[in-house]
Amino acid sequence: VQLQASGGGLVQAGGSLRLSCAASGRTFSSYDMGWFRQAPGKEREFVASIRSSGGRENYADSVKGRFTISRDNAKNTVYLQMNSLKPEDTAVYYCAADLRGWRTGEFDYWGQGTQVTVSS
Repeated sequence: VQLQASGGGLVQAGGSLRLSCAASGRTFSSYDMGWFRQAPGKEREFVASIRSSGGRENYADSVKGRFTISRDNAKNTVYLQMNSLKPEDTAVYYCAADLRGWRTGEFDYWGQGTQVTVSS
């Protein structure tokens, strides 16, 4: 599966952005999907994941209540709605796919990143 993330940009603190990740292939609905981020000088960290069929989600504590992951299997797309953004959310955001990623936290397929910058 190939992944293409988009939707990043520059936003003021307190603002919102919605990231999208379009997947190729006819088996998108079989894959658990995840979002990760990497800030300058820091390791990549988990943000959120969603099961292949939807309905079950995981979030990092740092984004709970502010970010929402969702998917549209008919459009082969996963989304990350980010509200109440903070400067510490600034990072390159990556989408990822895996057949068991929601349970294991490990993802085999990665898209290119999209930059999110939150100004104070």
